[in-house]
Amino acid sequence: MKMILRKQQRSWLLLLVLSIVLLNTKTILAADAGSPVELLRTISSNVIQILVNEKATLKAHPDKVYEIVNNYILPNLDDITMAKLALGKNWRKASRAQKLRFINEFRTLLIRTYSKSLLEYKNQQINFFPLRLKGNAKIASVRAEVIQPGGPPVPLVYRVRLKNNTWKVYDIKVDGISLVTSYRGTFTQEVRKGGINGLLNYLHEKNGKLKPLQDSLTNKKEAENT
Repeated sequence: MKMILRKQQRSWLLLLVLSIVLLNTKTILAADAGSPVELLRTISSNVIQILVNEKATLKAHPDKVYEIVNNYILPNLDDITMAKLALGKNWRKASRAQKLRFINEFRTLLIRTYSKSLLEYKNQQINFFPLRLKGNAKIASVRAEVIQPGGPPVPLVYRVRLKNNTWKVYDIKVDGISLVTSYRGTFTQEVRKGGINGLLNYLHEKNGKLKPLQDSLTNKKEAENT
C-alpha cells in the first residue's frame, strides 16, 4: 500500500515504533510511568539495543520481524482508535461486521508497515523534548526528533492517550505528516471506488501474504495465555 510519507521517512518510521515497544511484554501503567516522555525515551533506547543485538538473526530470517511486531508493538498501540481515525467519516457508515473486519485488516496493515521499518534500521537515534503534563491529563502530544547520520533532524510528534490506565500511542506525525491521516487519504479513495466492502477487499488483497502468518501468531499468543 502506498503511503503519502516520503521514501526516506519510511526508512526511519521504525524509530516511531521503537518508542512504543514495551520490553518483556510488561504493561507500564500511567501511574507508574509518570510522564509519557520518560516512558518513550527509556523504551526507545532499550529497543534500539535489541535491534543491534538481533541484526544478524533478522538478516538471515527477516520474517521473524513479524513476530516481534505482533508481540511487542501491537499491544501498545490503541489500534482501534487508529482504525477509527484512519477510516474517518466512513466509520459511521460501516456496519458492525464491516468495522470488525476493518479493524482486523488494519491491524495486519500496521504489522506490514512496522515490520518493513524495523528491517531498515540504520543507526538513527531519537531525542525527546520535555513535556508539562497535568496530573489528570488523559491525552498528550510528545515532541521528539530523529537524528539521522549525515542528515538534518526530523521532527516527530507522538499522540498518546490513557486507555485502561495505560499510555497508548494512537497517532504519529513525521515532519508534520500524520500517519492515520495518510492512511485516511488512501482509504477514502478506495471507498469512493467500491464502498466499504471495496476497501475491505483492497486491504485483504494487500495483506494476503501476511494474513496466514498473522492468524498463526494470534492463535499462538492466545494458546500461551490460556
